[in-house]
Amino acid sequence: MIEEQVAQPAQEAQAAQAAPAQAQEKEKESVELNISDLQSLKAIVDIASQRGAFKASEMMAVGQTYNRLSKFLEEVAKGQ
Repeated sequence: MIEEQVAQPAQEAQAAQAAPAQAQEKEKESVELNISDLQSLKAIVDIASQRGAFKASEMMAVGQTYNRLSKFLEEVAKGQ
């Protein structure tokens, strides 16, 4: 009887751990990112920088990322 009482919480703990793993697998399957999303992201960064959302110390990283994103989108547009 004591063994059953000890085993039950262990089984419940295993079931609780399995549930998030299954949820993550479903999320991975449904995650999608397309060119339209990247174009929106580019516009968001542009607007945010115009409104002063970034600190001066962050501007270099933001600018470099923005430039890489712009070049990527240009290459995709050329390929279509």
